[in-house]
Amino acid sequence: MEQSAVTAIFLPLALGIIMLGMGMTLTLNDFKKVALYPKAAVIGLVSQLILLPLIGFGLAALFFTIPELAVGLILIALCPGGATSNLISHLAKADLALSISLTAISSIITNFSIPILLNIALAHYMTGEKAITLPFFKTFIQIFLVTIFPVVIGMIIKKKRPHFALKSERAMNIISTFFFVLILLAAILKERENIIPYFEQAGVAAIILNISALLMGFILGKLFGLNKRQRSSIAIETGIQNGTLAIALALSPAILNNTQMAVPAAIYSLLMFVTAAVVILISKKQNSQEALKELSLS
Repeated sequence: MEQSAVTAIFLPLALGIIMLGMGMTLTLNDFKKVALYPKAAVIGLVSQLILLPLIGFGLAALFFTIPELAVGLILIALCPGGATSNLISHLAKADLALSISLTAISSIITNFSIPILLNIALAHYMTGEKAITLPFFKTFIQIFLVTIFPVVIGMIIKKKRPHFALKSERAMNIISTFFFVLILLAAILKERENIIPYFEQAGVAAIILNISALLMGFILGKLFGLNKRQRSSIAIETGIQNGTLAIALALSPAILNNTQMAVPAAIYSLLMFVTAAVVILISKKQNSQEALKELSLS
């Protein structure tokens, strides 16, 4: 992909705005809740940050002969949840506090894990003339500046100007969705002549990864005795990945600068909205009933 204002400026800026909006929904109390009741958070983090990348590596090896697409699938599996997962958890009446906490913590951890695990994928798939190595510190700083830094700024705004943050929440959700759609369209339009062949090659792996992630999060929660709302949140956090971050990393001239690597993330991002709609329809009524029971017992 050619360097352009879209890849060099717009993508990082758009992701930063999305993360700023997410930060404006967070407080330090979200982290305190995780510290006081860590069981659900630990299960969620293991599901998303350990088991999901393992599935991603396995599916990449099983499905792809094109190295760039294999790396792209692994990349989306390495990313944290984003503001979209929080929105879907809200719509599904899942445990929103848990969802937000998992998003925040995983966003911090993946600043370290993405450069390490992505380098492993690149070392395995991108050999010879295609070899790419990411400098750990530079990649960490790049991810930090477009994820954690704006989240922290958003949290400061919420603390200092809570009424402004509350009033801005709906507008930020609309802006975040708008930017997310634009980024998806940009990735698709750049490869519009190849998108159908890419969908044929990456679509099956992407949908298997997505469904596996959703089921894994829910089943793990059930095995460890979590309630329905917690199980729903973990499933959503594991299955609804930050596609915007994956696309930004793939297209960024300073990081991967590879359009093909963005294709699995773009396809995954489209497919996950379909499965998310199913999750919302199935979970909303059950989770609403459980929330009312919890409220009556408190």
